[in-house]
Amino acid sequence: MQIQVQTFTVHQRIPLRTHQGITGETTNIWIRIEDEGIEGWGEASPIALGEGRQSTQTIARSLQKMAFLLRSLSPLERQRIDRMLVETQVPAAARAAVDIALQDWLGKRVGLPLWQVWGLDRDRICPNAVTIGISSPEAAQERVKAWLGRGTVNSPRREIHALKVKLGSPAGIAADQAMFVAVRTAAPQITQVSVDADGGWAVQDAIEMSYWLAEQGVSYLEQPIAKGYKDELSQLYRTSPVPIFVDEGCNTPEDIVSLGDRVHGITINLMRCGGLSEARRMIHTAQSYGLKILLNCSSDSTLTNTAAAHLAPLANYLNLDSHLNLVDDPFVGAPFQDGYLLPPTSPGLGVILRSASASLKP
Repeated sequence: MQIQVQTFTVHQRIPLRTHQGITGETTNIWIRIEDEGIEGWGEASPIALGEGRQSTQTIARSLQKMAFLLRSLSPLERQRIDRMLVETQVPAAARAAVDIALQDWLGKRVGLPLWQVWGLDRDRICPNAVTIGISSPEAAQERVKAWLGRGTVNSPRREIHALKVKLGSPAGIAADQAMFVAVRTAAPQITQVSVDADGGWAVQDAIEMSYWLAEQGVSYLEQPIAKGYKDELSQLYRTSPVPIFVDEGCNTPEDIVSLGDRVHGITINLMRCGGLSEARRMIHTAQSYGLKILLNCSSDSTLTNTAAAHLAPLANYLNLDSHLNLVDDPFVGAPFQDGYLLPPTSPGLGVILRSASASLKP
């Protein structure tokens, strides 16, 4: 098989601020795997903030190396390919790009969308949450209005059923509370609201906020304290009236085994775990522990979020919205309709280039 690697840069309409920093643009990687006249597409996006950083340059070098090593194999030789990826210690985002492209190739070869290859029910998909980054209360309200749209030609009105609010402000939990109240005031009709603190609270602040957020009707609280503090996580798990999800601290099935008795749910990110195949293993492991599943994203384009959308029937919550905030996304894939991100019905991922004039060309 032949693998081609190409970088492309995307820009966010509104930069996203979290406890870990601000992201306004990223340079991602598009790979194409060709064999038997069929081309599978995958994407890798860098992880620039927080722990476990993976730069575009590091990912691209790994993919160029893999293109050389895998050239004698068929996309159907998955065990050999996976073993080679592990043995050469390829970064998770690079593994994700290869895995997504191979899954796309397989779906196209058999003529079915991935959700159908896996036997999933496309009608069992929950609403897709959109994200409000850390900001002032006034700016947060403007961001909510931008997501909802104003009903104009340039800003069509959107049906939104779920919000994720980023908290963990360096100004403290009083600032977090003020911003959260502003968001709820701007969108009182939205009943599913979650909070992601990105590990930004000390355990006592997390406990205090869990009670306060429970009074606000929050659905779940994601990564309230930094990863690695398992005893503190157990304390929060026993105390919090809001379900606790873990994100950065859970990237493999083995992580789930060590955390299964101190969280209510896990967050799965394709770039952090290594692709669709590993995500499916994580889902089945989590389900065996009775844990809820959240699928989320990094600085991904439509390509990766469409890939994740094929797993949506297995998730309890979705937060695949990074591509909805891009001004120059070169791909078209899963449509966002009436608050739901729906996996396409065409073979493989169902992703195409936006137009012949797109900034990304084969």
